Amino acid sequence: MLIQELRLIYLREIATLERELALYPDDQSVWTVLPGLPNAGGTLFLHLAGSLQHFFGAVLGKTGYVRNRAAEFSTRDLPRADIQEQLSQARQAVNAAFANIRDVDLEEPFPVVFADEPFSNRLTLLQFSSHLAYHLGQIDFHRRAVTQQHTSANAIDPAGLQEG
Repeated sequence: MLIQELRLIYLREIATLERELALYPDDQSVWTVLPGLPNAGGTLFLHLAGSLQHFFGAVLGKTGYVRNRAAEFSTRDLPRADIQEQLSQARQAVNAAFANIRDVDLEEPFPVVFADEPFSNRLTLLQFSSHLAYHLGQIDFHRRAVTQQHTSANAIDPAGLQEG
């Protein structure tokens, strides 16, 4: 059941985002801008939370979430507790979406068209997974560079792919 496996991957990645956030030593370090990097960790956390709440919550889960993408990239200095709340809401959005989609729906077109080309739900969910993993890696790099700590957030946690 691909839908169930995708759900587990998304939930594992959100849990990893939460661990990454907790590994920053304080609120300020999340927002440290590093030379050569376009975004602070805080910006990436907000972008991922907003993206998940929009595409999974509003589009697939019918939650009514209204995205403010510009704010995802312009907000600064939010406390980690506020970012954590956004990640919790993203988890709820993912669960709402996967409650509404079945394996037989995978070949149907995704409700939002990107670049004037309709994509299937399957391809879109796989693309979003890649997008999430890409930015998660950026966050991990940012955190390690800011803190000078090599502590792992255990991003590839096989236990995260188990029902539990």
